[in-house]
Amino acid sequence: VQLQASGGGLVQAGGSLRLSCAASGRFSSYTMGWFRQAPGKEREFVAGITWNAGSTYYADSVKGRFTISRDNAKNTMYLQMNSLKPEDTSVYYCAARGSTVISTTESAYNYWGQGTLVTVSS
Repeated sequence: VQLQASGGGLVQAGGSLRLSCAASGRFSSYTMGWFRQAPGKEREFVAGITWNAGSTYYADSVKGRFTISRDNAKNTMYLQMNSLKPEDTSVYYCAARGSTVISTTESAYNYWGQGTLVTVSS
């Protein structure tokens, strides 16, 4: 599967953005995840969603502010980000793994998009 993330940009603290991840291939077969990497830091898990959207999981840092979703008919995953904070500034990546279980581990994902930059100003 090939992935392409989009929707990043510059937003003020407290604002919102929606990221999209467009996929080709057997998108509906994959558990999907969003990760992010801030300058000088390691890539970290943000949110995950199972193939049928039956289960989602969030990092504590974004719980209650971010919502992950997917539309298998459109081969697209989304990340709605509300109440953004300057510490959310990162390059956001979408990823796919051939499993029914969400993983928070980067190495568990087989396919990666190119990343989209989110900058939150204070």
